[in-house]
Amino acid sequence: MLSNLQVFKLIVKKDDPVTLSHFLMKKGFSRRAVNNCKNRGGMMLVNHHRRTSNYHLKEGDVVHFVMGQEKVNPYLKVSRIPIQVVEETDDYIVINKPAGLLSIPSGFHSEDAVINRVLGYFEEKGEDPAYIKPHIVTRLDQDTSGLVLLGKTAIAHDRFNKLGKELFIKKYHAIVHGNFGEGEMTGLIDKPLARVGDTVKRQVDPRGQKALTEYRVVDQVPGASLVDLRLLTGRTHQIRVHMQSIGHVLYGDDLYGAEDAFHRQALNCFYLAFPNPFTGEERELQIPDPSDMQDLWKELKANS
Repeated sequence: MLSNLQVFKLIVKKDDPVTLSHFLMKKGFSRRAVNNCKNRGGMMLVNHHRRTSNYHLKEGDVVHFVMGQEKVNPYLKVSRIPIQVVEETDDYIVINKPAGLLSIPSGFHSEDAVINRVLGYFEEKGEDPAYIKPHIVTRLDQDTSGLVLLGKTAIAHDRFNKLGKELFIKKYHAIVHGNFGEGEMTGLIDKPLARVGDTVKRQVDPRGQKALTEYRVVDQVPGASLVDLRLLTGRTHQIRVHMQSIGHVLYGDDLYGAEDAFHRQALNCFYLAFPNPFTGEERELQIPDPSDMQDLWKELKANS
C-alpha cells in the first residue's frame, strides 16, 4: 500500500472469465468494489492501459486494479478511547475487545463501539478515511471479550467473506456453574437454536438453526468449571444457550438463569485462526483471558 492507495496485480489464466468485470469478481472483488473503482477514483488497467469493465481479456494479460474510494458515513462518530491491537497488516486488523463494548454502533450506543474506536485509531495514524475504513469480519456479543477481526477496506472485507466459515477457528474460555462427571470432560453439543419470540434471547428448538459446539473441561473446583469451547457454527448466544442446556450456565449470565455477582457473562474469545486471503498464510492468534475472568477463577479456587 502506498499513501493508503491499494493496487492489486493479477495474471489472466487460460480458464479465467473473458470480460474484465467478471474476471475481477471471480478473483474476489465484489460488484461494489468494481463500481467504486469505476466511479470513485480507481482504475482498471490491462497491460498498463486503462480499460473499461467490459474489456475482453486473453491469457497472460496483466491486470492492475487500483481501489476506488470508500463512501464515508458522515453520521459515524470517531471515538478517542484507545484499543488494544493484537495484529495489523495493510489489509486487516485484529483487536482485543473489552467486555461491555458493542462491535458496531447502535441507536443507544452511537458514539462508542469497536468501529468508532478503530476509526479513532486509524485517524491517529493519519490514515485517509476515503481509503481505510473498518469492516467487521468476526463479531462478539457486547459483554463477551476477546479477539475481533476487521477488514481495513471493503475489498478486504469481501475477500474474508468469500472464505468458507469453516476456515475461521474461534475458541473461547468460559467459567460455568457446576461440575462435569468423569465421562463428560469433553463433548460435542449438537442442538438447534431459535429466537425466543421478538426478544434477543435464544433457546434450543428442533425447528431452529443447526448449532454445534465442542467443549473441553480445563479445570474444576467444587461448584464451578473452567471450559475451553470451539464454535463449529456461529449462532447468536450459541455458547451461552448450549452451556445452559447441559446444566452449566455461565457465571454472570443472568439472561440465561445465572444467580451470582459476576458483572457480565464469563466468556472470552482467546483464540482466532484464519487464512489471510491476500497471501494464503495461515494466521493463529492467542491472548490471555482478561483480568476480571482471571480474578474470578482465582477467587473460586481460593474458596474451594
